[in-house]
Amino acid sequence: MKRKILKFAVIFFPAVFIIFSAIFYIKYNKTPSLESRQAVFMVEKGKNAGAIARELETRHIIREKWPFLLAYRLFFRSKTIKAGEYAFELPLSPKAVLEKITEGKIILHPITIPEGLTRRETAGHFFSMLFIDTLDFLAVSENSGLISDVDPDAINLEGYLFPETYHFPKNTPVKKIIEAMVLQFRSVFNEEWRSRAEELGMTVRDVVILASLIEKETSKPEERELISAVFHNRLRIRMKLDCDPTIIYVLKEEGGFNGNLRKKDLKLDSPYNTYLYRGLPPGPIANPGKGSLRAALFPADNNFIYFVSKNDGNHYFSSSFREHQNAVNRYQRKH
Repeated sequence: MKRKILKFAVIFFPAVFIIFSAIFYIKYNKTPSLESRQAVFMVEKGKNAGAIARELETRHIIREKWPFLLAYRLFFRSKTIKAGEYAFELPLSPKAVLEKITEGKIILHPITIPEGLTRRETAGHFFSMLFIDTLDFLAVSENSGLISDVDPDAINLEGYLFPETYHFPKNTPVKKIIEAMVLQFRSVFNEEWRSRAEELGMTVRDVVILASLIEKETSKPEERELISAVFHNRLRIRMKLDCDPTIIYVLKEEGGFNGNLRKKDLKLDSPYNTYLYRGLPPGPIANPGKGSLRAALFPADNNFIYFVSKNDGNHYFSSSFREHQNAVNRYQRKH
């Protein structure tokens, strides 16, 4: 009798093992015949494999949790399931799901920061796109330590939050976002540009301030070097810059700008008022892009010291006050 039982066991258990292995192999590797759809799934930090498997099953991303869990323990034990947001093009096999979440192929959300935004406006833009806390962004960007080796006079990161298209996962810490933006500025403002700044007798801070003025004065790439030339020429002859955006910046910071620059605003007692004070304002008034930074370093070669808006997005440039007044009468006063 014992011999028969042993013989049965020798045949039965290997057969069961083979059948079970075959079922597991099929369920692990085969894509289930579910409807084609997209699914976004968040792996929360600290969740174990069992909880993740249950949620995947509940969400119908996997058909059954046991092949998923067994495969994880057999083939992926040396890897960790990475927290984050995942996009799945269903249907997928448990193997494909496991590969994705153990390799950390999370969703990266593109966010484009336009040129010329202030630090506050940048915070608001991030909030609208990634639900980042605005006050947290402002608090972290108050720390000038990230740029102090380049600009020891910086009191915050205004001017150094480089406008670019970034790709961040959901729930990225604000500190990492700001570090990425400053790192991008450093990458753009390379050693060659630093040497050029020294050649002009300017610090990096001077260049960033000037570039921020250029950024706010024109949206036309072809005009940047011309605007830069005007400011360089005025600085050289110690003529006031008379730059409206510097006053608008102060009014915005104080919450007192309604979209119209009034005549009395030109008398605002602030070191940023370039109608009252000669030279560059004390700090950047926006975060300039690469084109404006380049223009600040490489102005056009001319003797223009005036420009006026033509009310079509372009400006008229002139070298004499008489020519400038004629342009003002033509384009602004409609005479």
